Amino acid sequence: MKQIEKLLEHSRFERKFQQLTLPMDMEITIPQEDPVRLVSAQLEELDYRGLYRAYSSRGRKSAAEPRILFEVLVYGYGCGIYSTRKLEEACRKRVDFMWLLQGEPVPDYSTFARFRTGRTKDAVEDLFYQFVRRLEGMGETEHDEVFIDGTKVESRANRYTFVWRKSTEKHLAKVREEVRQEFERRGISGNVTLKKLRELVRSEKTACEKKGIRFVHGTGRRKPPEQRAWEKLHTLLEKWEGYEKKLFVMGNNRNSYSKTDPDATFMHMKEDHMRNGQLKPGYNVQIAVNSEYITGVAAFPNRTDSGTLRPFLRRLEQQHGQRYRDVVADAGYESLNNYLYLERNGQTSFIKPINYEAQKSRKFKQQIGRRENMRYDEQENCYFCAAGRKLAFRRESTQRDRQGNFLTRAYYRCEDCTGCPCRGACCRAKNGAAKELSVKTDLLRLSSRSQQNITGEQGVMLRVNRSIQVEGAFGVLKNDRRFKRFLTRGRTHIFTELFLLCLGYNLNKLWAKCNAGRLKTHLFRVKKE
Repeated sequence: MKQIEKLLEHSRFERKFQQLTLPMDMEITIPQEDPVRLVSAQLEELDYRGLYRAYSSRGRKSAAEPRILFEVLVYGYGCGIYSTRKLEEACRKRVDFMWLLQGEPVPDYSTFARFRTGRTKDAVEDLFYQFVRRLEGMGETEHDEVFIDGTKVESRANRYTFVWRKSTEKHLAKVREEVRQEFERRGISGNVTLKKLRELVRSEKTACEKKGIRFVHGTGRRKPPEQRAWEKLHTLLEKWEGYEKKLFVMGNNRNSYSKTDPDATFMHMKEDHMRNGQLKPGYNVQIAVNSEYITGVAAFPNRTDSGTLRPFLRRLEQQHGQRYRDVVADAGYESLNNYLYLERNGQTSFIKPINYEAQKSRKFKQQIGRRENMRYDEQENCYFCAAGRKLAFRRESTQRDRQGNFLTRAYYRCEDCTGCPCRGACCRAKNGAAKELSVKTDLLRLSSRSQQNITGEQGVMLRVNRSIQVEGAFGVLKNDRRFKRFLTRGRTHIFTELFLLCLGYNLNKLWAKCNAGRLKTHLFRVKKE
């Protein structure tokens, strides 16, 4: 009885000091200039029919309204909150997230996680480009120039689950050799193919069944010779099929992939925690920036940027309905195929040549054997070396590359290098052979034109803006927002993350430009000293 009385006395003491609580007015708590209001107002204008089709009644019913889930995720990514558990916590504790829910029940972390997976990818992509078109309708973006750059973002795959092309091809060659030897023992002639091996395994199994041979397994049981022979062939078949499958996953353009994320490629990352140049599974993320807004985003398994420009520009043209006039990119995008693609589409190239910065160094200028350090006579179509000797035009060849382009190469040769005082530094040919130059004429023509573009007044301004706008966007996303690793696996899922991330970035940029009074500004002007 005394214990009960103490408990009742304690409860009366607590009720005495309890404070009266009233419902909180969200409209008063959220300031008018708060970014959450702009996010809600802008996203309300989008067409969500595609998103609701992804959440059809035939599937599992969503715990919250799909439009509300989308708005909360976009706002969360704009605030640097990517974890689904932290998003759920923010919806329970933060006033801005509560206001964004509009009285809907708080979604749990699994609801957010399901939204980010496969089925909403196309709908989220459509909503992202809807907002990009809306920005253009507001006069915030244009199609005069586009700044393109890429960065590598680590996949969620395990780091030591690599599959290498060279290792796979080496093991496959060993298996093929063992199969060839087995074919020779059985008197099978002709090429060693996977189809023949499958037929042999099937016929061996059928022969054992006809003879009434019973296969045994487990310790203490002796396998008959026919079973051992069949198991050896079956093991070779499994290995061959496994290696072929690995090569099929890699395709023709990759040399590695991860077992836990086959879409990811092992590549060098700037974030090297072990400081040993370790390769990590990741994606090459490309973004297109215009007027400080991200107008396009894509992820590729390519380890370099040069092979991503053409498919990325095609995707932008498909989504925007028109092409950008000027394409501004760094030296990593220089290639003859990229130059030819831009020339065919009537787009001006502002791509920095690979050796643009190296040409300014003293070491480069001292390499007298390079074509860039020789004088070219356009009338006679010849070069003059450092010793003044003439390298005359000899012949020209044309070849067709994998993309179907006909590429021309010109050859120039010195008439006589005998007794030349500069031969040791100019020519590496042995046995007294004359100096010869091989020049890719198409690459030289287009690269020279692009170099003229970037060194002009407009080119200098665009290069400055590229450093500010597209590299600045990556700086905000990776350093300020701390987005350095995907939370999902597979290209379909990471695309959803990228669209949410870039949409949140664009909304923050719109809010910042509105507060700074910089709406409808597109380029930063170069300050003249």
